[in-house]
Amino acid sequence: MEEKIVAYALLNISVGKEYDVINKLNTIENVAEAHIVYGEYDVVIKIEAPTLKSLEKTVMAIRKIPGVIRSTTLIST
Repeated sequence: MEEKIVAYALLNISVGKEYDVINKLNTIENVAEAHIVYGEYDVVIKIEAPTLKSLEKTVMAIRKIPGVIRSTTLIST
């Protein structure tokens, strides 16, 4: 059984759009968890993807969500 690639994405969101973004994130393939947080970032996401190509597809889908201003992706080992 192959291990999944685990990554975390940190998002900056337009003011007032946090819950809209969370609702959309929950429909995207490979998004395992999504949480509103307080501080420098507005949302943190855990992504579990079977391949790097799949991870890339997920990250690109996240970046296209209306209200997402900026994203930072951290790949875990």
